[in-house]
Amino acid sequence: MPTKIEISHRTIIFTVCFLLLLWLLVQVREVISLLFIAFIIMSALKPWVDSLEKWRIPRMVSALTIYVFFIAGIASLLTALLPPLVSQTIHLSDNLPRYINEFVPFAAIDPQALTQQVAPLGENLLKVTLGVFNNIVGVLTIFVISFYLIMERGNLDMQLETFLGEEGAKRFLVVIKKIEERLGSWVRGQFTLGIIIGVSTFIGLQLLGLPYVLPLSIIAGVLEIVPTIGPIISAVPAILVALTVSPLYALAIAALYFVIQQAENNLVVPYVMKQAVGLPPLVTLLSILVGAKLGGIGGAVLAVPLVVTIETVFSEYMKFREQPPQTSR
Repeated sequence: MPTKIEISHRTIIFTVCFLLLLWLLVQVREVISLLFIAFIIMSALKPWVDSLEKWRIPRMVSALTIYVFFIAGIASLLTALLPPLVSQTIHLSDNLPRYINEFVPFAAIDPQALTQQVAPLGENLLKVTLGVFNNIVGVLTIFVISFYLIMERGNLDMQLETFLGEEGAKRFLVVIKKIEERLGSWVRGQFTLGIIIGVSTFIGLQLLGLPYVLPLSIIAGVLEIVPTIGPIISAVPAILVALTVSPLYALAIAALYFVIQQAENNLVVPYVMKQAVGLPPLVTLLSILVGAKLGGIGGAVLAVPLVVTIETVFSEYMKFREQPPQTSR
């Protein structure tokens, strides 16, 4: 006789609710992304706000002070770097086919075809920048949400106790604090490393007289987020440009990148990231690749913080499961 499979009403209701929840999450994924970005910014800035608050400065004044300096710094950098960055990037993309043909003339690379693939780099950079300014409302929304998250963070204990009870609130707060610590340390560490590597590369390339130092140094700073292969990839365009001058010049550029990388691994990373709890390089690389595949540039940027959050939640859940039950005396 065929086996009869019975499905309870609770199973059906749970399945329907779960599917509806997934559908709702897909519909509001942009809002969730904004909230997650705001939470990351809050985690990165919260220790500085807490430090000012310890000096008996009101929390709102502390938060406003940190945000004013943070936003003013970003605006100043964009104002100073954006025009030369766009012009140098467009010029580099226009001349890259010629550099490749000079380096490997036997490769029979069609400059026109390559130009069609590479030339949009500068245009896309300009479009992305204009898109940021055009979506200034979204950017301001993120900062406003993160500001309110910092302001309401002090009241989170009481609010959680209201909904989850005292014991549940304690467990939830442990997870939140761990996520804040890891995300904040990772963001601050990666930002500091990117600035140090970008500035070091800029100074070195400027001293060696290589053109396009601004986009090349920014590439080096941005690719610092990709472990192991990021610095190698960032060195390729600089070496390629140097090869059009002489092999010895290219060797000097390669030596510069090698020295910066060794100094980073042995001096900068241990000092900057000593309090950050990072992920294994392979996990970081795979996270960025998967994030880029699923969500483009935004997915690549949010991939590592998302993995850090998931890994923290899972590890804290396993610790809770492994704790022996408490018996009342």
